[in-house]
Amino acid sequence: MSAPVALMVASSDEQFREMVRDNLLNTPNAKVASEYPEVSTNLYVRVLQDLERNPHSLVVIDLAGDSEQGLKSLERLKQAAPDLYVIASHFHADGETVIQAMRSGANDFILQPIKRTEFREAMNRFERAPKRAVASESKLGKVYTFLGAKGGLGTTSLAVNFASVLAQRKQSVVLIDLDWTANDAAMQVGAAPQYTLAEVAENLNRMDQALFESFVTRDPLGFFLIGPADAPEQRGYFTEAMFREFTSFLIEKYDSVVIDAGRNLNDEVVLGACQTSSMMFLVLNQEFASIRNAQRYIATLNRMGFTQDQIRILVNRYQKKPNPDLASLEQIRQTLNQPVFFGIPDSPAFSASINLARPLVEDRKSAPEADKSFRAFVDKATKPVGTGSQPVPDLR
Repeated sequence: MSAPVALMVASSDEQFREMVRDNLLNTPNAKVASEYPEVSTNLYVRVLQDLERNPHSLVVIDLAGDSEQGLKSLERLKQAAPDLYVIASHFHADGETVIQAMRSGANDFILQPIKRTEFREAMNRFERAPKRAVASESKLGKVYTFLGAKGGLGTTSLAVNFASVLAQRKQSVVLIDLDWTANDAAMQVGAAPQYTLAEVAENLNRMDQALFESFVTRDPLGFFLIGPADAPEQRGYFTEAMFREFTSFLIEKYDSVVIDAGRNLNDEVVLGACQTSSMMFLVLNQEFASIRNAQRYIATLNRMGFTQDQIRILVNRYQKKPNPDLASLEQIRQTLNQPVFFGIPDSPAFSASINLARPLVEDRKSAPEADKSFRAFVDKATKPVGTGSQPVPDLR
C-alpha cells in the first residue's frame, strides 16, 4: 500500500481479532492501531478519539457476535464519521446480510473465516477507493485523565486546577473523582456533595442533562463535580461498563471531562478511564520511587494495548536544578523511553490552596508564577494532538 494505514478492529471474538492481525502482517505499511473488544452503540466514541491520532484509518467490524447490535454500532459509527472506510464481516454472506451491512454504512464486506486472498483484495479495494479526509477533530468532548504513579504526587490537585482553568475559559466541564479511597477532589474545592457515582449508576438508563445536573455539585468556577461516597468502606456498585456508558453521555453534552484516577491501575473503572481518554497524564515527580512505578505502569499499559502517543509524562513539583537524589528530565526520559510532556514547577502555593479548599488558579494574583506555569501546561495539553518534550520555564 502506498501510504501508511492504521486499521481498527472491533470484535468481541479474540480469534477474529487475531485473524485480522495475522492477515495484516503481509500488508506493507499497515498496522493495527486499535482493538475494541466490545461492539456496542458507543463504539463510535473510541473510534473518533483514535482517529485524532490516526486520521488515515479504516475499521473492520465483526457483525457475527450480535448482528443486530453490530449493525446499530456500524450505523452510529458512520453517522459520526461519514467518510470513514468500514469493512464489515460475518460468517454468512447471503444477500440479506450483505445488504443490511451496506445499508448501515459498510463500504465493503468479507466472509469469515477470513482468507488471505480475500483480505488482500479488500485492502486493495480500500486503496483504490476515492479518498476523502476523515475529520480528525471530532465534535465530541475531550476526556483528560490524571493517573498518579504513586500516592502523594498531587494528582488530585492537578486534575482540580485543570478543570478550573477550562471552566474559566468558558468550557462546560465535568470533574470526576475515581479515587474510591481518598476522594480528595471535593475536599480541595470545599464541597460536600449530596449525590455520588452511586446515584449515577442507579439512573444511567434514564440519564439526561437535566437529571445529571440536578444531582451533581457545581463549583463556583462553573465546573460540575461527581465522585464516590465519602466513606472508604462504601465502594458502591459502579462498573467499567457503567463508566463507559456514563462518559459516552458526558462527551456528547460537555466540552471536557477531567478525571482524577488516583493511583490504582488495577481498578477496572480506572482502566476504563484510561482507555476512553483523549489524553492521559501519568503523574510522577523526580524521586526514584515514582519513576520506578511510572516505568511499571507504562509497561502494564503497553501490554494492554496502549501506545506511547496515548500516555503523557507529567512531572509535578519539578525542580530545574535538582539535588543528587532527584532525577533530571533527561534521566526520566531515558528511563521511561519517552519524553516528559511538561513539568509543573514546585511551589508552596499549591499546598496553601489545598489548605484553603480552593483551586490555586481561582486567584491569579495570589501566586502569579505558579499560575502562569500551570496555564502554560493547560495550553499545551489542549492544543491539537502533538508529541514531544516541553521546556520547563525557569520561574525563579
